[in-house]
Amino acid sequence: MTLLERKLFGPGPSNPYPEATAALGLPLLGHLDPAFVALMDETCDMLRQVWGTDNARTLPISATGSAGMEAAFVNTVEDGDVVVVAVNGLFGQRMCEVASRCGAEVVPVEHAWGTPVDVDRVVAAHPSPKIIAAVHAETSTGSRSDIAALGAAVRRERPDALLLVDAVTSIGGIELRADDWGVDLGYAGTQKCLGVAPGLAPFTMGERAWERRVARPRSWYLDLNLLGGYVGEAGASGAKRTYHHTAPVAMVASLHAGLTRILDEGLPAVWARHEAAGRQLQDGLEAMGLELFAQEGARLPDLTTVRVPEGVDSAAVRGRLLEDYGIEIGAGAGEYAATVWRIGLMGHNARPDAALLVLAALGEVLGR
Repeated sequence: MTLLERKLFGPGPSNPYPEATAALGLPLLGHLDPAFVALMDETCDMLRQVWGTDNARTLPISATGSAGMEAAFVNTVEDGDVVVVAVNGLFGQRMCEVASRCGAEVVPVEHAWGTPVDVDRVVAAHPSPKIIAAVHAETSTGSRSDIAALGAAVRRERPDALLLVDAVTSIGGIELRADDWGVDLGYAGTQKCLGVAPGLAPFTMGERAWERRVARPRSWYLDLNLLGGYVGEAGASGAKRTYHHTAPVAMVASLHAGLTRILDEGLPAVWARHEAAGRQLQDGLEAMGLELFAQEGARLPDLTTVRVPEGVDSAAVRGRLLEDYGIEIGAGAGEYAATVWRIGLMGHNARPDAALLVLAALGEVLGR
């Protein structure tokens, strides 16, 4: 079977940075080889920079972003713990599901899809939660929530609560400052703005969360007590490594290359590049007569949601874009599957030429 080259302008994965792709072809190292251990330590250091944290327990978990979500809950939630979840899209709903499977008493705070999190309602939802959780950049709706404001409110009104943040679609694309914003736990994925293939979950855990961790989590594989002896905490402390699992060494090398590419450019410059590409796309869509879905003022630059025009077959348009132009855009999620398109300009694709390409192709297909 011949694999075709696609322009991945959907909600993820995105086309990787060339450096990240090239690194997948480097000679393979053993997962305990000193050269690989040094590479892993450098990768964890760079992850601290993109997270905006000094947390020792910052590491790439050997699985996709959804495993990062599970790791966050399974290491902190025990039967009966109260978890407040801000739900403004599909991934807030998934947080509720994962927390409930860990035995939590889940308190969902529902929002209209496409709107940002209401900080006051979330903080007031329960007087004594163990965790307050929210999605920074909701992949299903293209909306951004103010985690800085949420973190300040949690520290002020619920100082005993841990703040857990999903940064899958925000890390490497928009401003993210975990320590400054009071984030205790965070997880992300490699396949979006970090510009690396799917397969790793950049994860961070602060001291407050570590002090309140579960002594024996339900998951052996995602147990931070064990993982910290191999990566993350061990690298930051210089402790002797203990074997836990065979790390995906090629993926770590690719992440190292992608992070190097981002940090060489500079995080503020990378954020500005995503902002400019997203603004160009959104302005072009509106000039085409299309209506954006996410609430104005809370729209992500890296993932744009746009309403499918009345009378237009969403799947047929996406099929033509893929077949005629090799361009992938995403359908909506949940009840908006047939009425919203999701268009991502993330990582290597956050460029003016990519914005122009998707606008031209979509305009051609729609006859606009």
